Amino acid sequence: ITEELRSRWRAQFGYDRPLLEQYGRYLASVASGQLGYSHSLHVPVRNALADAVPRTLLLMVTALALSFALGTWLGVFEARHQGSTRARVSNGASLLVYSLPDFWLALMLLLTFAYWIPILPAGGMVDVVVHDYMSFGRAVADRLRHLILPLATLTLVATALVARFQRAALLDVLPSDYVRTARAKGVDERTVVGRHALSNALLPMITLAGLAFPALLGGAVFVEKVFAWPGMGLLVTNAIGARDYPLVLASVLVGAIMVVVGSLLADLAYGVADPRIRVR
Repeated sequence: ITEELRSRWRAQFGYDRPLLEQYGRYLASVASGQLGYSHSLHVPVRNALADAVPRTLLLMVTALALSFALGTWLGVFEARHQGSTRARVSNGASLLVYSLPDFWLALMLLLTFAYWIPILPAGGMVDVVVHDYMSFGRAVADRLRHLILPLATLTLVATALVARFQRAALLDVLPSDYVRTARAKGVDERTVVGRHALSNALLPMITLAGLAFPALLGGAVFVEKVFAWPGMGLLVTNAIGARDYPLVLASVLVGAIMVVVGSLLADLAYGVADPRIRVR
């Protein structure tokens, strides 16, 4: 890059101005919805985010919904059968999966189902060669096939985490007086656990859901990178490698907003789940 071209670019993007002036101009631009220009993708940052966000939402919303449903069920199973062989095996398996690094699990699934048993695509979101020429049904099936491996990785890791949280919360609630009273009245165990104990063990799960909410847009960086899923995680990784600071800053800003929104939604959900909090 010639010095003349470098100077022209610096003047074009305002990098030749004093640092405080650059910061003030950046804040004014963000307030007006202008997040800057991506030097690596050669498009406005908000256009790059608009392309990546729906793809990450498709992956993360599905993964979180499945993991909370499966993890809650597994946690209830382990709490109800505490001390049994089945519960110990389930608890050990969930601990093992939770201990695995997500990128290592992603690589093992990729190696198994895309190389040793080549039944699923290795990466991407669609088959870029023929997807545009497929019928609607085949296009949907093609997208689902590409979704399976990254979705399975995220769901397995998150399910193990949710199961351990749910099990611990239930084990704290089950010795309570109202649970013993319900059992003494002859209420069957499924109703005792499902209606009385589980409803009072949801607060830790709400906290966990609030913490997981930013992942909807932040994505799983390593998983998206391994499977070349074109979402926020891959976008941020490539932006860091290319030193695309406007894109990195915008991604961090979006993540910070999601943390605040997740905490707010969790606080509101506390009042819905616990009448004592709602009264106060």
